[in-house]
Amino acid sequence: MSNFLFGTQQQPSQKSGRLARLRTGVRLAGAQLLLAGAGWLAFAPAAHADLWAYVDEFGITHFAAEALDERYKLFFKGERYDSTQPGLRSDTAAQGLTARTRMQSFFEVSPRYKSVRPHLQKAAERTGVEYELLKAVIAVESGFDPGAISPKGAVGLMQLMPATAERFGVAASKSRSMQEQLADPAVNIPAGARYLSYLMKLFPERLDLVLAAYNAGEGAVQKFGKAIPPYKETMNYVKAVTGIYEQLQAGKPLSGRASAAAASAGKGGSRIRMTLPSPDVQLP
Repeated sequence: MSNFLFGTQQQPSQKSGRLARLRTGVRLAGAQLLLAGAGWLAFAPAAHADLWAYVDEFGITHFAAEALDERYKLFFKGERYDSTQPGLRSDTAAQGLTARTRMQSFFEVSPRYKSVRPHLQKAAERTGVEYELLKAVIAVESGFDPGAISPKGAVGLMQLMPATAERFGVAASKSRSMQEQLADPAVNIPAGARYLSYLMKLFPERLDLVLAAYNAGEGAVQKFGKAIPPYKETMNYVKAVTGIYEQLQAGKPLSGRASAAAASAGKGGSRIRMTLPSPDVQLP
């Protein structure tokens, strides 16, 4: 999947332009919360990857696993990937509550996120893809901008290529082109969730490969022997989505996490097994 947040520039929609001119205090509060994140997240449960972010002039938050330029600020500091241990842990109940409150607050101040929340909930229920995972993918793919278009032609919240969207039930109509269809959250989110669900069946218990395939295509993952392709963008993408997802998971009450773990176990699981190739690997 083409990821417009990693070293590429989106083409802001007219809606984005209007929103940029009408930015509210709520959005500014969200930007301030993000940029202040390095301080409070130092006290949150440790994630497995560093996560960097910045808020652009349209109020869209861009995430990456490294500082791509001087605009990026450290969002949280990670430790390591370990497939044998739970991804995030809270040393105390108070820390868990603090992490949950602050992480959720970051998303809750976003009017873009709140406007598509019902679509996320419905897609999660219908496909079995965790709500937190959908949330993390969209945060990295588009920053919750439904009008986002990548230079490669990926469209909408989940940055779907038209050919991929067509595979998962989206078609142009007499009244709307494929691009217009994919700019609609009610179409884009379910299609992206169906694609993720398909990838989870293709790569059971390997969330890292699911995310790598979503970014680079399942063919690329198969080509490299069912491993994350040694593409810097893809490696960064997997780390960034995983970092947000695990923070959201850590912020859930223990009972909710236990339920999610049980559900995942019944569907093949989503334990993260990270095997990132060296950035120095020479590509064919």
